[in-house]
Order: sequence, then structure tokens, then C-alpha cells
Amino acid sequence: MPLETPRSSVPSTVRAAGWLVVFEGVVAIGFAIYSVIRAASGHYDQSVTNGYGLALWLTILFGGVLAAGIALVRGVRWGRSVAVLAQLLLLPVVWALLTDSHQPVLGVLLALVVVPTLVLLFSPPTTRWLAREYAPDADEE
Repeated sequence: MPLETPRSSVPSTVRAAGWLVVFEGVVAIGFAIYSVIRAASGHYDQSVTNGYGLALWLTILFGGVLAAGIALVRGVRWGRSVAVLAQLLLLPVVWALLTDSHQPVLGVLLALVVVPTLVLLFSPPTTRWLAREYAPDADEE
């Protein structure tokens, strides 16, 4: 049984979730680049924040998220697990931005990406698409 599915059989929910995850990865890597520029220009107080370390951490973490988004857009199943994990880790960030951090605008903006992405990743067409790898259709047997 092939591990890849034809592009036409990938549901639109998977592709939409993939594009949202790609967006998250691109924004985070863009912030990593911004962090390097600020650190190189001396805007970071090295005793409080290390701009280079933040940039490295964001690039490693969200590079994987970006790869997962691209995988979902291409119809590769492994991208879903990474994308789900990223969204679940971002939910407490949304909550913190909305409450303790007193940054409701950022919290709402992040929630407008994270919540729909989770809904798309757990939607019935997405889960049926994922289940096809484990339970082939009767006509394929």
C-alpha cells in the first residue's frame, strides 16, 4: 500500500489547515530574523534577553512547524501530528495573551489562527483521510 495519496484525494480541510500552519511558521521565522537584526544592532540587553538564542529557538521549533504545514499542503499525513501538537502548545499562549499578559489584541489574532486550524485538523474529512492509511477501502482489497 502506498504511503502517499494522490493530490486529488486530499481533502480541502487538510490543505486549508496546512496553509494556516505554513502561515504560523513563516510569521515565527520572520520574527526570528527580526530578533537577529535587533540583537546585531544592540537593542537587546544581553543580561535579560538573548536575541540570537531566541532566533535559534524559533527557527528550530517553527522550522518544524513550517515543514509540517508544507507536508499537509502536499498531502503527506505525518504533517498532521506535528501541526496538532503545535496548535495544542499554542492554546495556553492564546490564553496567557488574553488574560495575564493583558495583550488581548495579540491573543485574539493568535486565536483566529490556532482555533480554526485545530477544527480543520480534527474535522471529519481530515480524520477519514488519515484513517484511509490504516483501513483501506473494500474495493482496494
